[in-house]
Amino acid sequence: AGAAGSAAAGNGGGAAGIMISWVVVVNNVGVPRLTRFYGQPSVPEQRRIIDAAFRTIAGRPEGVCSFVEDEETFGKGMRVVYRVFATLYFAVCVDEAESELGIVDLIQVFVETLDRVFDSVCELDIIFNWEKAGTVLDEMVCGGMVVETSSGAVQANYGDIQRHIKQDASGSQSLQT
Repeated sequence: AGAAGSAAAGNGGGAAGIMISWVVVVNNVGVPRLTRFYGQPSVPEQRRIIDAAFRTIAGRPEGVCSFVEDEETFGKGMRVVYRVFATLYFAVCVDEAESELGIVDLIQVFVETLDRVFDSVCELDIIFNWEKAGTVLDEMVCGGMVVETSSGAVQANYGDIQRHIKQDASGSQSLQT
């Protein structure tokens, strides 16, 4: 990940000092399946961002660069980096301090980790287990900063979290009986 730069607050929902402004996963008709906003855009602004991101990337021809810069739509100095996997668009809005190729790799690692967690992830896995997909993302990006890029480490952390949840649930059940 790049060093903290002067991210622009503005239309893209960017906040000063945050390299990743948001992460959005939408399906091929624009329905959001997973979202994370770093900073505090209002709900109407979040909806505008999701819609604008989908319209922008879905309208691009195959084989073009997967980086989009549109100051009016996403804010000054902000770029959207995206990848398409099956019926899902994975889009990340970053400031100019962040490496586009690093974010392409981050998206790849995120999808690979979801594949391992869900044993070949599909859109339905994210719909019905969005909290698990969100946990995987949160292990990789925290507060707009990339904190982990190793799929193995993310998967191990995710496994630890799931074990703690099961232990807490079984402990709660034994207290109730």
